[in-house]
This record gives sequence, structure tokens and C-alpha cells, in this order.
Amino acid sequence: MALIKSISGIRGTIGGKPGDGLSPIDIVKFSAAYGAWVLENSSNKKIVLGRDARISGKMVSQLVASTLQGLGIDVIDLGLSTTPTVELAVPRENAGGGIIITASHNPIQWNALKLLNSQGEFISDSEGKEVLEKAENADFTFAEVRKLGNYSQREDYLDIHIQHVLDLKLVDPAAIAARKFKIVIDCVNSSGGLVIPKLLTALGVEVIEKMYCEPNGDFPHNPEPLPEHLRDISLKLENGNFDLGIVVDPDVDRLAFLNEDGSFFGEEYTLVAVADYVLSQQKGNTVSNLSSTRALRDVTELRGGEYNAAAVGEVNVVNQMKATNAIIGGEGNGGVIYPESHYGRDALVGIGLFLTHLAKFGKSASRLRASYPGYFISKNKIELTPSINVDSILEKIQRKYQKYPINTIDGVKIEFDKEWVHLRKSNTEPIIRIYSESGTSATAEHLANKIILDIKEIISEK
Repeated sequence: MALIKSISGIRGTIGGKPGDGLSPIDIVKFSAAYGAWVLENSSNKKIVLGRDARISGKMVSQLVASTLQGLGIDVIDLGLSTTPTVELAVPRENAGGGIIITASHNPIQWNALKLLNSQGEFISDSEGKEVLEKAENADFTFAEVRKLGNYSQREDYLDIHIQHVLDLKLVDPAAIAARKFKIVIDCVNSSGGLVIPKLLTALGVEVIEKMYCEPNGDFPHNPEPLPEHLRDISLKLENGNFDLGIVVDPDVDRLAFLNEDGSFFGEEYTLVAVADYVLSQQKGNTVSNLSSTRALRDVTELRGGEYNAAAVGEVNVVNQMKATNAIIGGEGNGGVIYPESHYGRDALVGIGLFLTHLAKFGKSASRLRASYPGYFISKNKIELTPSINVDSILEKIQRKYQKYPINTIDGVKIEFDKEWVHLRKSNTEPIIRIYSESGTSATAEHLANKIILDIKEIISEK
């Protein structure tokens, strides 16, 4: 059993004793703390609720809704929905906040509460700490019987979200329809199975082959959209009958594409391609996190814009986008953030922009991918004993490579011309995660191994 409380919410495995897993008691306590925080920080006593299709979702949703009502808060329940749909709904409903019940790409036994502010954006670090403190101290008071909150359901927000995508200036359904695309989709038997086929139909896609689109929460494979988990859709594409494969995670904020031959467009390149299209229509700046591919920087500078890096985490990327007036940004895990829509990762918006780009490009998805700089990212980690001072190791690595450009806003990132290595410590384990990127996978691996040897040398010196 596992229960992880963080500034971004609470997540854990279903079952177990209170405090050991995501039990009903933990769900109620944390929901009450968040509800109390909303009441203190907003005059709008409304919270929007939505969930992905995982098996525990309905149970968790009922507990959350009843707890919020018990505080005197009105609940607007979108039911089966997506993370970006709830984000859009919060300001449209003039709500004080929103909760998405989803463990994102985590396996079936996990669930979580993602917390939004009144703008439909993830709460900040300081706000998250306030919620955690309230939960720890049981700093909330329930309403009297005549002041209980109301409960209402909305079943139209997925359609509202689809129309929102169609209305974006840079989404061109006519161009998409003219290409007569044949697309196969994998929605991992979650909420994407409800909305992605409808979106593609509205965009004018000619043939939609559905895989795992029954929203029953029975994930047919690991739900993180990585190549090693997507063999089925890759095999389907290898037959040559489709133009593109589209994959989303359970809460539909991450987006990955496969080429017409079953090869992977690359999750890192989802944002690169969408940004290239947006920048081709409008000059501007971009942002991604420190562990994302350098290709976004290359594309941005080629289009005359300025690229900036943010610490890992969606809220950090959003803050940097606002600070630099970025017109497109996101994370290399397939997360596209388009401020013209809203400040949140949105696979629906990403699909609309990407298909418009591919349609106007006029060639295959593999040819589009080949038009971008080719980089390879290697992801490694080194496990340490609890007695080792991780911060001290990072400081020594920084000194060792001080003649190179270094960014320390989130761990240590060292730039080597068009290569880089990023070291981040885990907040929960004695681990240093080591991401490296280069023009070949072998060089990226070599770069990571060099840093790992440096770390081992530093440890052996003690």
C-alpha cells in the first residue's frame, strides 16, 4: 500500500489502513482540507468535479462530492471527463476550484486527487502546503444542516470542450477533412474513449479505428504512453492501412503519436511539432521543462522566437510561460499547453493543432518527424544509501563542470554545445535521476554513464 501527500494533491493505492493507502478516511480528510481552503480563498462556493474511468473513480468521486457538500460547497459533477475538460469548466462555471480524480498514467490500483484554483490551473506550491497543513491539523468545519451544499451533474462538457477546440483560430477542420485521414486510436479504456472519437469525427477524420475505447477502467496495458507499452497499436499500423496513430493517457492530458508505418513519432516531439506549427503562424516564445528535448529550442530559434526552460512540473512550466509571454509550451511527456485555449496540458487541443499541421504539411507523419532535429534522450538513475548527502553530490558535480553553462533551478543541468545532462534528486527516495540528450542514443548513454562515474568517484572520496 502507498499514500503520497504532496503540494499537487494526494495519491495512493486503493485499500489498506488509513494513512497507509488511499482509504475513504484519507479521501474525506484531504477533500475537506481542500474545500476549506477554497472557502477561504474564493467567494465562489462551487467546485467542479470530474474523473477518469479507473475502477475506483466512482467510489472516490462520491466521497469527495459528499464531503464538499458537507462543508456547504455546491458540487458540479462532470462525471467521466478529462483533466483539461475540468480545467476549462472551472472558470466557465465561475467556480472556486476543481478536483480531478485521476492517477494519470499510474496503474489501475492507484487513484489521486488533482487540485485546481479558480482559474482552472493547478494550485501553487505555497497553496498546496496550506492544504496539506489543513489536512494535518483537521482545520475545517462542516456546515449546519440547512447550509449543506447542492449537487448537480453536467454531461455536456466533453461536447463543449470539442467545440472549444474547433473554435481555435489555428485549428482548421476543413484542411483536416480534405486529407481524408485514416487514424487508429488507443485510449487505454478510459475517458479518452468517450471524447477522442467524437473529436476526430468533428475534425473531419474519414476513418477512425478504435482500440481500447471502452471507458471501463480495465487498462489493457501499462497506461503510460511509452513505446514499450504500445505494441498493439504499432502492429495495427504496420499493415499500412492508416495515416497516423494517436494515444492518450487515462485523464487525456498526455498525447503521443505513431507514424503510418508503426514507428513512434516520439512523445518528446508531440510538443515540438505543435510548437513548430503555432510558431509558423505567429512569432513568439516557448517554454518546456529542463528534462525535455532541445529540439523545441532549435525550432523556436529557427522561427525567430526565444526559448526558456522551467523546473519540472506543470505549474512551473505555466509560471514560466506567463513570465515570458510564451505562446506555446509544455512538457516532453506529450503535454501541450496552449494559452490561447487555457494554461493546462490538453490532448484535445494538441490533436486539433497537430492534425492541422500534418494536413497542411501535405506529406506523411514520418516525413514530418524527419523534418525536425533528431535527438535521443537517455533516462537513468543512481540509487544511494540514505546516509549520503545528495545535495553535496550535486554541488560537487556543479563545481566539476563549472566551465560549462549550468542551470540550477531544478537540480543541476549542464549544457555541452547541443548535448545536455540533467540531474535531479528524488523528494522521497535517496535517488538521483539522470537524464541526458545527444544526437545519438549511444552518445546520450555515454554522457549519462560519465556522470554516473563522476558521482561514484565523489562518493568513494569520502
